[in-house]
Amino acid sequence: MDILAIESSCDETAAAVVRDGREIISSVVATQIEEHRLYGGVVPEIASRRHCESICGVVSEALEKAGMAAKDVDAIAVSFAPGLVGALLVGVNFAKGLAFSLGKPLIPVHHIRGHIAANYLAHKELEPPYMCLVVSGSHSHIVKVKSHTEFETLGRTIDDAAGEAFDKAARAMGFPYPGGVFIDSAAKLGDSSKYKLPRPHTPNPYDFSFSGLKTAVLNLIHNTEQRGEEIDVNSLSACFQETVCEMLTEKFISAAVENNYKTIAVAGGVAANSGLRSALSKAADEHGMTLFAPPLSLCGDNAAMIGCQGYYEFTAGNIAKTNLNAYATMPLDEVRW
Repeated sequence: MDILAIESSCDETAAAVVRDGREIISSVVATQIEEHRLYGGVVPEIASRRHCESICGVVSEALEKAGMAAKDVDAIAVSFAPGLVGALLVGVNFAKGLAFSLGKPLIPVHHIRGHIAANYLAHKELEPPYMCLVVSGSHSHIVKVKSHTEFETLGRTIDDAAGEAFDKAARAMGFPYPGGVFIDSAAKLGDSSKYKLPRPHTPNPYDFSFSGLKTAVLNLIHNTEQRGEEIDVNSLSACFQETVCEMLTEKFISAAVENNYKTIAVAGGVAANSGLRSALSKAADEHGMTLFAPPLSLCGDNAAMIGCQGYYEFTAGNIAKTNLNAYATMPLDEVRW
């Protein structure tokens, strides 16, 4: 089964053709990072306009690279929630029009489910059940993956997501957007013991809170400047990254141990962070767990992961009608359309 997938939840316009949920036939991503970098973050209105400008070309290129015409695919999958609603609407409306005109099934895909599914494209042996840590610019979740389409969220961020905290801390340190990759690089040159940062407490032991940590970085920089001293950006990056990665790893591994999971996975944009991958790998080895992580090319937003999850949604009978809407927020385990 060949699925044409479309993703437009934030600042990447993406399209892909995925076969039987596991094989990427083609994948195209048009990013807007350079433009949003001028403003220090994603500007929703600009993102929506750029999606409108790019989507036809991106879909056409994905089909061309796959050696197919639109009529050759078996279904259309699209990311419909969560994300920037204006951006999502571009992809959803394009997919609806294409599916209707071709007489093809329209498959709604939850964006976070797509991130989890990215691991299936890289690891053919991975099958549910397992536990997954989803970490990105907008999401930080600990999820029980019961089947390809059944999920239970054990914990989530109660304020800022990990990726959002990375970007805001990086901006305060003088790094451009998106800041996570710059902190990752700087951290390798710094001393993670030079600065002391807090670890916020949450009532639910599996929830995350990064807002206080981000504020602590801002205050540290401000107070240091007021004393006329210079901040050691590399060491602050190392300290910040180590703190975030340890918080994510400790809670995730604790949840896996307490729920008797030996197979674990990580997904999302922050899954590309070298510190997090190292911390999770070490912890998995110590607890006799098998860790799956997507390649860096599948950590960020892409349409291949939407096509992968779309296949499993289709086999479960999750087909949308032409009144499919886009939603800025929607719980992972309460998907509706």
